[in-house]
Amino acid sequence: MTGLPEWARTLARGRRHGVASDEQGRVMALDLGARRIGIALSDPTRTLASPLTTIRAEPRTAALARIAALIREHEVAVLVIGLPLTLNGAVGPQATLVQQFAAALREQVDVPVHMFDERLTSVAAERMMIDLGVKREQRKARIDEVAASLILQDFLDSQRHTGE
Repeated sequence: MTGLPEWARTLARGRRHGVASDEQGRVMALDLGARRIGIALSDPTRTLASPLTTIRAEPRTAALARIAALIREHEVAVLVIGLPLTLNGAVGPQATLVQQFAAALREQVDVPVHMFDERLTSVAAERMMIDLGVKREQRKARIDEVAASLILQDFLDSQRHTGE
């Protein structure tokens, strides 16, 4: 996919992971890590992604319950989970763990759950926060929710390009 504009690469990533474009309402995205889960939320028009919060990943049952509660609280219509594929696009050990978490979450919530390619979003989030002058301690506290907002913005952008 090299040589394609960024929007085309994003669209292709979204299509590969079964993203539907006809749902209405807010979208929530998760950036799953071993210790923390970053959560981002779209505006009602699905134009802008914003960091929402970061929660602990363990215990898993508590994390699943907290995500389900946030989905209800914010009237979320679609959930997007970042899928950390390897740089060559393969499903590695971390992506397998994310897929297992997504399967457990699907049993807890009544909204569509989509996987979306998240390669290098944590790196991009870190770089963006450094460029903005965010102090190290603040970066550590917010990196996961900022990464989730980048995943969500990529998803939202891919949906707009699908509709064109």
